[in-house]
Amino acid sequence: MTIRVLVADDQALIRAGLVALFRAAPGFDVVGEAADGAQAVALAASTGPDVILMDIRMPVMDGIAATRQILSGPAEDPPKVVVLTTFDLPEYVYTALGEGAAGFLLKDTPPDRIISAVRTIAAGDILIAPSITHRLIETYAQHHRTTAVGEPQLAGLTARETEVLRLVGNGLTNAQIAERLVLSEATVKTHVKRMMGKLGLTSRAQAVVVAYETGLIVPTSAAPSAGTPPKSPWG
Repeated sequence: MTIRVLVADDQALIRAGLVALFRAAPGFDVVGEAADGAQAVALAASTGPDVILMDIRMPVMDGIAATRQILSGPAEDPPKVVVLTTFDLPEYVYTALGEGAAGFLLKDTPPDRIISAVRTIAAGDILIAPSITHRLIETYAQHHRTTAVGEPQLAGLTARETEVLRLVGNGLTNAQIAERLVLSEATVKTHVKRMMGKLGLTSRAQAVVVAYETGLIVPTSAAPSAGTPPKSPWG
């Protein structure tokens, strides 16, 4: 299966480097490149990419607004958006994940890990967030959390769906959740799909955000002891 990639970054050198990287890698097809968010929205509609690498700070329309517009469109199978960022933009990353971005990559990530990450995202419902993603979510979920939201938001979930949300929030894949709960992977996929449908979520990254915002997962900084999240293939 060929993964169709759209690259959106206003820095010509970075954009050209990413385009060259994916054109040289087997199994990828670069369907377009955009220098701003508005171009990214237009190209996403006309080229139908599987994955979009989306810079946050761009002229005309920033990456967050572009992500929101792309993922709120009418497409039955919208592309997966991977945000490109640097360490100094944590709140933007948190907001992008909340808008439905599938994850994020730091701009200094080694090329082989970028390829691996995009393959992982393109695989479908599997997302293992890097530890830095969890730190960002922990930090900003505490600022955005409202005590009145947690219980009502989760009230429509079954006990099993709530447990699945907690495990997704901890970064476990469907296979790992199946092993933990002694279920088939197909059954876990069904629980994940139903849970996300009830919560109106479009990506597992959003589920991670919700798990923290509702207090289902206690941030490690506030917990007396916490397990180590699974190692990410992103490095």
